[in-house]
This record gives sequence, C-alpha cells and structure tokens, in this order.
Amino acid sequence: MPLPFKPAICYSGFREGQSPDAGIYPTRDQVEEDLAIIEQNWKYIRLYDCDLHTQTVLEVIEDKKLDLEVMLGAWIAAEQNNPNCPWGAIYDERTLNINKEQNLARIDEMIELANQYSGIVAALSVGNEAAVDWTDHMVPVERIIEYVRRVKTGAKQPVTFCENYVPWLEKLKLLAEEVDFISIHTYPVWEHKSLAEGIEFTHDNYQAVADLYPSKQVVITEAGWTTNSNGYSIPTTNVGEEQQRAYYQQLVNWSEQHKVVTFVFEAFDEEWKGSSDPAEPEKHWGLFYMNRKPKLVMRETYSELDKSKTVQRYKTY
Repeated sequence: MPLPFKPAICYSGFREGQSPDAGIYPTRDQVEEDLAIIEQNWKYIRLYDCDLHTQTVLEVIEDKKLDLEVMLGAWIAAEQNNPNCPWGAIYDERTLNINKEQNLARIDEMIELANQYSGIVAALSVGNEAAVDWTDHMVPVERIIEYVRRVKTGAKQPVTFCENYVPWLEKLKLLAEEVDFISIHTYPVWEHKSLAEGIEFTHDNYQAVADLYPSKQVVITEAGWTTNSNGYSIPTTNVGEEQQRAYYQQLVNWSEQHKVVTFVFEAFDEEWKGSSDPAEPEKHWGLFYMNRKPKLVMRETYSELDKSKTVQRYKTY
C-alpha cells in the first residue's frame, strides 16, 4: 500500500495579511508554531504547492526532527479554457502558454524537493482539482498523465492527483491507470447534504471510486465541514462549530474503522480565500481559528494535551 494508514490533515499556514497571490508568506516562527500544534494530533500533512511556504515547512520538519510526513503537491494552473466555471475561466493564448511553462517548472521543483527531503516526503501530487467541470484551472487529462510520468521518472515517492470524486468515475479512467494511488475530495456540505446525511455521503463517494478501481488504494485528500457561510451556496443553518465537531468525529471514526487515509480539510482558517465577504465559507474550514485558538472540535483534545504537557514538565523538574 503506497500510503500506510495514519491521521492526516491539510495544512496551509497563511495568516492575516498573507496570501500566495500577494507573495506574502508565513515566517519560520509562524510555521514552527503551526507544526508544533499539528504534530500533537496528526502524522501526515498535505501541502499544495512548491512555494516558499512549502520550503519553510520542509526545513522546519527536518531541522526540528518533527514526527511528520508530507504529501507534497505541485499547483498546476489553467492550460485550457473552461466555460463551465461559474466565476470565469477564459484566458488568452499567451496566458495559457505561460501557464504551461510554469506548470512544468513547478513539477520539476516538486521532484527536486522530493529528492532533497526524501525522508520527509511520503507522496507526491501533480495537481489539485484541475479536471472537475467547474474548475478555473482546467488541465487536459493527457497533460496530467504526462506530468505523472515525469514525476515517476524523477522521484521515488508514490504519485497521485488530487481531485473531486466525480471525475474519477469516468473522465479520469486513463489517469487512474498511471497513478500509484487515487486521491478524492468529498464535501457533503457543499453538495447540500445535512449533517445527518454527511458521513453516509462521504462513504458513498469513497466506495463508488474504490469499487471502480479495486486494485488501487483510494485516499481522501480533502473532507471537512465549514463553520460559517454567507448563505449563497451553503445554508447558514447547516454550518457551525457543533456541526463541524460532529462530522469530524464521524469522519475520524469511519476512517479508522475502514483504514482509509483521510486528510481533514483543514488545519487553520485562512482569510485570503474566496470572496471578500467575511462569511465566505472558504475562509472557515479550519479546525483552529486564524489566531491558532482551537475551535470547538479541537478544544477538548488540546486542553487534555496541554494538561499532559504540564504534568510532564512537573515530573521532569
């Protein structure tokens, strides 16, 4: 099995005033603070791009000898237009050509980092949600296959592609033959499911893909429940900290029972995501607030961990 079962979480550490779009990245001290929180409860972290933030994360894990392994990703931008994207994904030919060059450079950077940090990087992903019908960064399947082959030639880690569960059911069948394991995303709340329907929906998404590819490991690389909504896509009555806690507990129990590696989305709230509306759901998926205080879902766990550390320090001295 390419990826042994361990607790897993998605991590992107951008704080107030920081964003990859602006090129303002978390500091090393901030990354050290984040990873000290994460290491207490998870063993895998998923990173999305080979940028300065990712390089800092890898350096900290190595320097501090943290008990964390990384699924490293290369962000690939649009290589074709997608009129099905609700918020617009039509680009001129020059932009698409530049994207192709930059995507190849990102893939090569991922290979380089995978080799440099071979003891830390457990798996590699050649992109994120670049094939689903609504994406604003559509990349042709044959091109994704080329990237997978390039990475498999240059690095030793197992290779995947992270995508919504739907394209794996038909569109990505040829890609499924190329990857070492399949990575799916499942979001009941985005698809208008109630909390009562949530974990069954997640199970059905997983099982549909797993049944189609019985010889492949299927990993869930994103699953979670937002704590806020502006009501446009997700009813405000269907989100909140109570709902997040309940779904998280069900998800963890299900993952452990079936030994499905599941990257919870996500560690910390990120204000740069989505629209400028403060209630934008994209900003509120974290298990921790942006100030790193635990939400309800993590409050008891981290209270107990803090007590344990206090007792240990007392015993030491």
